[in-house]
Parts: sequence; structure tokens; C-alpha cells
Amino acid sequence: MPLLTRDDFSELLAKVQQRGASYLFSKLNPSALARTQRTFDDPTLQTANWWIVPAVRARWNQRITGDPTFPYEPYVVAKYLRNRTGLSLCSLGSGSCSHELAFARHAAFSQVECVDIARALLDQAKIQAQREGLHNMHFVVRDINRQHWPQNTYDVVLFHSALHHFQHVDDVLDNVWHALRPGGLVVLYDYVGPNRLQWSAAQLFAANELLATLPASYRRRYRSQRLKTRISGPGLIRMLVSDPSEAVESEQIRGAVKQRFTLLEETEVGGNLLALVLKDIAHHFLANTPQTHQLLATLFAAEDAFLTYHPSDILFGVYQKT
Repeated sequence: MPLLTRDDFSELLAKVQQRGASYLFSKLNPSALARTQRTFDDPTLQTANWWIVPAVRARWNQRITGDPTFPYEPYVVAKYLRNRTGLSLCSLGSGSCSHELAFARHAAFSQVECVDIARALLDQAKIQAQREGLHNMHFVVRDINRQHWPQNTYDVVLFHSALHHFQHVDDVLDNVWHALRPGGLVVLYDYVGPNRLQWSAAQLFAANELLATLPASYRRRYRSQRLKTRISGPGLIRMLVSDPSEAVESEQIRGAVKQRFTLLEETEVGGNLLALVLKDIAHHFLANTPQTHQLLATLFAAEDAFLTYHPSDILFGVYQKT
């Protein structure tokens, strides 16, 4: 694992431009938990990563539910929780709670509990829940590594882009097993690729080849005049300083979940090339133009070809306590 890479310096410049010098100084905090909180606890943050592109989100839906307009939340409710009421869902590492809000809108749930260390994000979600009259939502600022785990309490535990931020994945999932009622579900949408985002040589080569095919006008970085010309991946120093929780044990997630829970379904969502290529330039792909559509089609086809021979970095799955 390299200590420093070219991407580290590009990322540093981008963060200062997007979030100001105060963000950079916050990374000098000796507390790893505080550095992680500072990474996420900003509800006003605007980014240009792959998840902001509507066509990418439609692609996720298509792969998971078979319908580009049908997200996974109503899909899970319709397939596994039909005609049930009074259910309790706990989301660990809920962030801004957009997916938790989607579950809370369904009559199946009497309680949706959002747990995160980012107070500002939870406060923002609480305001949205109040606006919608969602009285079944509860917001808890808590580090799950220090929490008391209830027993046989939840019907669903949700991890949306969260489990890869937790150390001791085995211990977390053991606690989840005890916290779920018999027959309870784990719903997972998460990064399960290389630890600390240490992309493989094949992945970096394919991503750089794909990046080189994009017009210069689509490679201008967000809030910058600089062009994105090469992808090298992050070095160890940036991973530990910026967000010590990022992908800390991500490679263990696939096996650890299936060791403890019965597999009901899994879908490989992708992200191996798209996440790398679109980082910091995704804002160019929001335009509804023929050129943008064609470029996205090329990107999607390239990732599909890559996934034929490589496991997906993003995994959707539903598992059951039996």
C-alpha cells in the first residue's frame, strides 16, 4: 500500500476549494473519531461523485429491482414485508437518512431508528421527518462501537454505505444477530471492495483507459479549472488522516454476513470503474444531452465488461436470521 499518491495531492486541493482551510486543519485532530465526524457532519456539502448522476441511480435500480424507476426500499417492502405492520427498523451509520425516510413512509414500520455519529446530518433528517409528519422516526447520535445492544428488538437492520466504515465487522454482525428478532432481515447496500480503497492494478488500468476517452470538457474537476487526467488511488497516509473509518475491513463483509445469516438474494451493483472515473467530474454528467447520454452508455458498457471477470465493489443483499 503506497504512503502517498498523485491522487492524494489532487484530493487535498479539491477539499480546500470545496470545504475551506478549516476542513484541512480539522484533520490535525488526534482523535480518529473526530476526524471521521468532520468528514461527514456537513449537511451543506456539495460533491461531484458518481452517486449524484440520475442515470447512475437508475442503473442501480435496474440491477437490483429490474426497474430503473423502482428503488430498493419499496422493493424490499413489497417482496419481504408485504401485509406486515408494526415493524421496527434500525439503520446503523444512517448519515442523512434518505433511505431511512423512504422506509419510514411505508405503513409497515412503526419505528425507524437512525444511528450515526454525525449530529448535523441527523438534525437535518429530523427536520425533514417532521415536515412529512413521520412520527415513526427516531434519531440517535451514538458510536455503535460503544453502544448497548438490545436483544430480539428489530425486524430489519439496514446498512446503506455504512458497514464498510466499521472496524471489527465480525463483532458488529454478531451484535446485529442478537438484536434482530427471529426471522429478521439484514438489508445491505455497501462497498465490499479492497480495504482502504486500494484498487487493483487491473481496475486502475481500466479506469484510466476509460477516463482518457472522455472529452476535456467532461474532465474539468468540480469547483476547479484543473482537468482530471489520471487516477492513482489513495495512499495510506490520506486514508488514515482524512477518514480512518473508510473501508477499514470492507473485504470481510461478504463472507462475514453470510456466515451469520441466510442469504435471500444478492446483486452485484458495480462501481468498480464508475466510482473512480466519475469522482470530482460527475457534475458534467447531469446534463440531459445526446453527448452525455452516449458517454454514460460507454461508461456503463465498459463497467459491465469489467464485472464479467471481477467481483463487484458494491453489493446489495437481503439476509435473514434463521
